[in-house]
Amino acid sequence: METLKDKTAKGLLWGWLNTFLQQALGLCFGIILGRLLSPDDYGMMAMIAVFPLIAIALQNSGFNVALANLKSPEDRDYNSVFWFNIIVGTAMYAILFFSAPLIADYYNDDRLIPLCRYAFLNILFSSFGTAQSAYLFRNLMVKEKAKCGMVAVVCSNLVGAGMAFGGMAYWSLATQGLVFIGLNTLLMWCASPWRPSLRLDFGPVRRMFRFSVKVLATGIITEINNNVLNILLGRYFSPHATGSYNQAYQWTSKCQYLMQGALQQVAQPVLAGLGGQEGRRLAAMRKMVRLAAFLSFPLLFGLGLVAEEFIVLAITDKWLFSAELMQVLCVAGAVIPLHTLMSNATLSCGHSGVNFGCTCGLGVASIVVMVCIWPLGIRTMVVAYTVLNVLWVFVWLFFVRRLFGYGYAMFLRDTLPFAFAAAAVMVATGLATAAIGSLAAKLAVRIVLAAALYYAVMRVARVGILAECQRFIVSRLRKG
Repeated sequence: METLKDKTAKGLLWGWLNTFLQQALGLCFGIILGRLLSPDDYGMMAMIAVFPLIAIALQNSGFNVALANLKSPEDRDYNSVFWFNIIVGTAMYAILFFSAPLIADYYNDDRLIPLCRYAFLNILFSSFGTAQSAYLFRNLMVKEKAKCGMVAVVCSNLVGAGMAFGGMAYWSLATQGLVFIGLNTLLMWCASPWRPSLRLDFGPVRRMFRFSVKVLATGIITEINNNVLNILLGRYFSPHATGSYNQAYQWTSKCQYLMQGALQQVAQPVLAGLGGQEGRRLAAMRKMVRLAAFLSFPLLFGLGLVAEEFIVLAITDKWLFSAELMQVLCVAGAVIPLHTLMSNATLSCGHSGVNFGCTCGLGVASIVVMVCIWPLGIRTMVVAYTVLNVLWVFVWLFFVRRLFGYGYAMFLRDTLPFAFAAAAVMVATGLATAAIGSLAAKLAVRIVLAAALYYAVMRVARVGILAECQRFIVSRLRKG
């Protein structure tokens, strides 16, 4: 019988593999789309991206997390969530369909009316998969979920690239999103053994709503916070400026999500399963934080190191301004996985109110600061956004310390050595390779040298998390 430790390790492995392959494919197709499309095309999609994300959060209403926190969810619980999401998803699409002219007026661009009505169809597609996703999530079926995501990513990117090559501009990006959501939903139906019935019973939804409504509000605030610059840049600047920022944000997110995505799929159900075992739960939390810091700091700082070379070589110098913004965003990206862990830790204790309050505080602070400083320009807004996200880790930690006993000293011991080591390695690599003239050679040398130096530092320092990762990989290879 599989132990919780085995399930966690397997979940992390498949979660990371899923995330890695999705981001690797996104990297390849992102290069193709970046060369075929213009900043204006990306800007058009970036300006409306937050609306379907909020609508999908509304239809999910936090029931994914609520079902995961139930000790033994029954068929009627999943069925209640399924029909609730179908009804809410349909209603949300209808509202946004008729709100498209208002969105276009806000951005002063009538092209957004048909684009909104087309792109927002993913709300309907997503509503059919919420209960299935919750079942896979609750039962730690990360492998099955990973396979669904990988197939959907490949197919959707092929469609998007084909349309972009055919001159479909921003419609190719909209269609890519629709194909991904629709196909991923269909595949989750194939992977999950659960099926809905025609019996309508919203009693379970009402019982879960008190908890889930806070998760819902948190999800909405999170999406607004993630897209606050897209919303304001589209309003105060231009689609071109919005597209340049969005390109930088997308590349940073791909790298950051390598760690964040894997942790998000297992952290909350694992920590919830250790309820009442305070010592084991704190140990699991600290190990996840160390793993996140061990990987996220070198990944994101490394991306910042090679941002200019990568952008120019991959998607040409028409995106050079995006490289400048990426270098700043990578600092925020390095700490976002820690935000995710803290958020999941509070949810695992059933404190969705704490999770909402902390997320809401960051969202409100971001909006207020950005509205006040937008006349200072895009660079200043990106720097302020980064500083806020770095400082907010300690706000999260204030609440996690009260729930887990995870103090500031523990957190700093678990993270700062990796942050300092990664920063020192990137500075040394940058200085050592500054004289290389060829962009391609500089990119290759910096990647290899930085990876080798970071590994050497971890080996010399005898870092425990490195040894654990190596033992786990070797054991999986022997079994496989």
